[in-house]
Amino acid sequence: MKTLYLALLLATTAAHALSDSEKETLRTTALQAYEQQDYATALEKWQTLATAGDAAAQNNLGILYNQGQGVAQNYAQARAWYEKAAAQDDANAQYNLGILYAKGQGVAQDYGQARAWYEKAAAQGDAGAQYNLGLLYGNGQGVVQDYGQARAWYEKAAAQGDAKAQYNLGVLYGNGQGVPKNNAKARAWWEKAAAQGDADAQQNLGILYDNGWGIAQDYGQARAWYEKSAAQGNAIAQYNLGDLYYKGLGVPQDYAKAREWTEKSAIQGHAAAQFNLGFLYENGQGITQDYAQARAWYEKAAAQGDADAQYNLGVLYAEGRGVVQDYAQARIWYEKAAAQGHAKAQYNLGVLYNKGRDVAQDYAQARTWYEKAAVQGHAKAQFNPGALYENGQGITRDYDKARAWYEKVAAQTGDQEAQQAAQQILQDLDKTGNNKP
Repeated sequence: MKTLYLALLLATTAAHALSDSEKETLRTTALQAYEQQDYATALEKWQTLATAGDAAAQNNLGILYNQGQGVAQNYAQARAWYEKAAAQDDANAQYNLGILYAKGQGVAQDYGQARAWYEKAAAQGDAGAQYNLGLLYGNGQGVVQDYGQARAWYEKAAAQGDAKAQYNLGVLYGNGQGVPKNNAKARAWWEKAAAQGDADAQQNLGILYDNGWGIAQDYGQARAWYEKSAAQGNAIAQYNLGDLYYKGLGVPQDYAKAREWTEKSAIQGHAAAQFNLGFLYENGQGITQDYAQARAWYEKAAAQGDADAQYNLGVLYAEGRGVVQDYAQARIWYEKAAAQGHAKAQYNLGVLYNKGRDVAQDYAQARTWYEKAAVQGHAKAQFNPGALYENGQGITRDYDKARAWYEKVAAQTGDQEAQQAAQQILQDLDKTGNNKP
């Protein structure tokens, strides 16, 4: 969810000893000073008004202390001034108090207190408070998670044109949270938010068009929305643009542009983009082939748990590409990917144990890893358990089980080499009539 913001209220309120003309002059001077970043003057004028009981000035003083503008940042002082204004039912001050409690600034973090203050401001029609109440209910912070309540508050804020509320309503409909899943309604809300420049909504519209969810698939429209979002620095949109250029979807295939957008996303820490950038460097697509750069980007993605990156690092170490060949390092990376269910990594672990590469040769371990990959449909992994059963390596020889594995491979079309080998062995087994000894 997005960073909560502070509202600056510059409204007329009753004062104590100041005349109306004096108050108006002070307000005008303070506002002009604030807009010109002359915070010392703004502080002085609002201090005078606030001392006279002006709620708007009290709230604005709170903002200066909150932001450290013209004074040393002091959340306790900010809270004190917000409380004075909030006691006079100033909606912005009530909202700002909610922010302090939600963030734990100058107070112990307390979502219950944040909710209480947001509710006071929301009851006065404050769109920001209504939106933030939606966040609390959507995330279950200070309340029992309740998507229905989240939707109700988002709708109030969205009706006032709050772009993030419109975006989040789209998320609820897109995910079917508290409402039946409805991509058309999600799109309608995202279009409202996107029209206001919301980058997340623009990115999500791109995804809808990219996948044809709730609308006719249109890669051109997907690209257009991704570009709007990516121009605002949205890492997901940048990644998706890179993917369109890499695959040539809605645009001529262009590895250089794919790299450009993928790199923008990767620099922001997007794991899949980091993996893709590593892949481009490894294969010299859109850039000079560079295994060291490939490894560097794979490592960034792998550190975030990307299984494909972990697997590819294992391959680089196993084959000595851009690094000294190191089967021990290869095994470490394969194990990380395999633990996440990566079939190729599981198969390669089986190969390491089968051949005893920097580990003690262990047919039982090899079979275990082959079988994990095999149940995911990895053809070579299905072939290798057959060979272990046929030859009695790490297990009692069993031609029936060998035959069963070979038949699985022979029935597949994904790996012709494994398929043909399995078919040949099945013919040989038929000729010899081998069964269980």
